[in-house]
Amino acid sequence: MVMKSSKVPHGKWSRFGALASIAGRVASNVAWEGTKQFAQGNRPSRKDLVMSPANIAHVADKLADLRGAAMKVGQLLSMDAGDLIPPELSDLLARLRNHATPMPPAQLKAVLNEQWGDNWQAEFTHFRFSPIASASIGQVHEAYTDAGDKVAVKVQYPRIKDSIDSDVDNVITLLRLSGLIPKEANYQALLDEAKQQLHDEADYLKEAQSLIRFGTHLKDADGLVVPKVHSALTSDRILTMSYMAGEPIEQLDRASEAVRQRVVSRLFQLLFEEVFMFGEVQTDPNFANYLYQPDTGRVVLLDFGATRQYAPTFTDGYRKLFLAAIEKDNAGIEAALTQIGFFAEHILPEQKASVLELVNTACEPIAADAPFAFGQADLATRLRNRGVALSMEQGYWHTPPADALFLHRKIAGLYLLAAKLDVTLNVSGYFYPPGD
Repeated sequence: MVMKSSKVPHGKWSRFGALASIAGRVASNVAWEGTKQFAQGNRPSRKDLVMSPANIAHVADKLADLRGAAMKVGQLLSMDAGDLIPPELSDLLARLRNHATPMPPAQLKAVLNEQWGDNWQAEFTHFRFSPIASASIGQVHEAYTDAGDKVAVKVQYPRIKDSIDSDVDNVITLLRLSGLIPKEANYQALLDEAKQQLHDEADYLKEAQSLIRFGTHLKDADGLVVPKVHSALTSDRILTMSYMAGEPIEQLDRASEAVRQRVVSRLFQLLFEEVFMFGEVQTDPNFANYLYQPDTGRVVLLDFGATRQYAPTFTDGYRKLFLAAIEKDNAGIEAALTQIGFFAEHILPEQKASVLELVNTACEPIAADAPFAFGQADLATRLRNRGVALSMEQGYWHTPPADALFLHRKIAGLYLLAAKLDVTLNVSGYFYPPGD
């Protein structure tokens, strides 16, 4: 199948115009479908009209063409434990994580010429111009260097970094106007942090340094492997790494129970190592950031653009939080959340009680101190329901610190993977923070 391509729009007004056209098309579809439904005697809600299959498909296609922060901002919004955006919108945005429209060859060559010079092809014996993956910030190409090394070359879309701030602001404005996120929700602090995170992800030299550090952290690790950076062919807009073969990790749902359990347990162990030993966490839980190698039994770790470094005070707060959850100590959980910076200055007692209940629910797999059946648990549904009740019914709109939200995102991603692979696991057995 030939993958369609389209030029990446990079002017501020052209990108805003594309987003505005999405809103216009959605409004038009709402009016048409509403008129048709009323004529049939139905009384659909605005939400049902906005989130129709036609609108979802249109928004997904257009955001895939825009790429950049326009694709990524909804994923960052969905990190909030309250999960305030509708499930349909969350599902739509999840579809976009690795389905961006690739840029055409002429635009790709222009980026390569700008970054490597006009004679760059002398460095390669082969360069595959059709991408093997396309995501929000860039696309990945397979190549062989002149020395015979097989490499993966991640090429950033042109000027995508320049559009991050305006994309984030424009997408949020359009989501608010459409009613897809509540007007009462105050996401400004999170959005400011999201902009900084996206700028970091668009700095491939920074990602290369994170990749090198994790290579050092995990050089003797069992069951894990990370690519090696080819520094001579890496710039702030191009990241060249050793090519790592493997299968999509979600395809392990067809593997034996022993393989599934070994892989997921190793990733939980890695999470605790990241938080309590390394002091830095690769916070993007996208399944596409993991590959499985059947011949070696190793998991390949990819994409370190969303790596965050955490201060000892912060990680110590989570050590106390997990230990208090294991001990069913609500006072300890409250003290740990306060240390992390979770609570707003003004919070009612009943709101605080609901937050503690929400956190206890989120910690269930860690606190169980027994095998937890992720595939049979309704954890995601209960977290969504309690989070929505806290914000919508009790009016608690406080957003926890961005560092906490990014870490929660990583933990939630592991929960989802464990559920996808139907794993039963004693998570607390892999929890060994310093000082425990």
